[in-house]
Order: sequence, then structure tokens, then C-alpha cells
Amino acid sequence: MMTNTILKSKTLQIAFRRNFGASSVILQKISDPIQQLFADKVKEYATKKKASGGKFVDASPRIEKQLQQELGKVARQFGGEEGTDMSKFPEFKFEEPKNIDNQLQN
Repeated sequence: MMTNTILKSKTLQIAFRRNFGASSVILQKISDPIQQLFADKVKEYATKKKASGGKFVDASPRIEKQLQQELGKVARQFGGEEGTDMSKFPEFKFEEPKNIDNQLQN
């Protein structure tokens, strides 16, 4: 009877030592106010991002205009026209190469 109690207590001690590392992270989350503040701000930003429809959060019309100007500049620089969707992957068309051997024999 006494042996079973000692073995159970040693087993509990080992389990406690193994789980202490994981439980300390959980306990630390509650006790760190800076980390909690950061997590709250990230959640607040996520809700604002959903409310804005995926656009910039708290963006003024001036910032939206600058974004459109920069996107137009990139489109012109890389061969797109005004109003081209540069975020879409380009479509490539490859032609079959002409048979050079037939041209050389003629």
C-alpha cells in the first residue's frame, strides 16, 4: 500500500516536471500586460481590416490616391497599360519552334 502511494507520488512529480514548461507559457500569458496589450491590438487591427473590406486600415483618400499612382507607375514600368491589373499572373503564349533542318536542306 505504501509502495503504491510512493510510486504514484513519484509519477506525479515526473509528470509535473514534464508539463511545467508548457504550463509556464500559459501562466505567463496572463501575467504579462505588454503581451496582452499587443495581442489586443492585433485583434483590433484584424477586425478593422475585415470592416474595410481588405483595403488599408484607417487610410485617408490621399493615401488611396498615392497607392493608385504607385500602382500605375509600376504598370507603366513593366509594360502594363493604365488600368491593367498588375496583381494578376500574366498569361504566356508559346509558339512551336519552326523546324530548322527543313530550312537548311532547301
